[in-house]
Amino acid sequence: MKEDVVTIDLNPRERRLYDRVRASLADVQPAGRSGVGDVLLLFPDLTVLLTRLLRDRRVPLGSKFIALLGVGYVLSPLDLMPALIFGPLGWLDDALVVTAALSRILNDVHPDIVRSHWSGKGDALAAIQRVTGWSRGLVGGRVRNAVRVAVR
Repeated sequence: MKEDVVTIDLNPRERRLYDRVRASLADVQPAGRSGVGDVLLLFPDLTVLLTRLLRDRRVPLGSKFIALLGVGYVLSPLDLMPALIFGPLGWLDDALVVTAALSRILNDVHPDIVRSHWSGKGDALAAIQRVTGWSRGLVGGRVRNAVRVAVR
């Protein structure tokens, strides 16, 4: 089976601002390892990835709708856990929504398209899979515990 050929068009004007800001904030680590700055920038990296996928004409309309919902939730002042009240924990629900949106979009979008829009360190797909696994463990454990408490 032959895989589709995807042309990657890197638009330097589009990436200029965020990539420059990210490069100035991220830690420079030896041997390509991630630093604290890379970990702190993971959520903005994932959100920028969603925004870029939303603007890409090669992404199907249904996936663009999912991306729009994810970005819209992040930008919305209404949250399940407001950052003004919960501090940095208030970003947890935003991170879960962005992760869920990206996980769903990966089913319909060629991996090379996703990689072409990634500003973070390492492979975009590996980062998304790690965060998805973390969020499933976090949400799955909490939901299971809540159901157990409710049933008792």
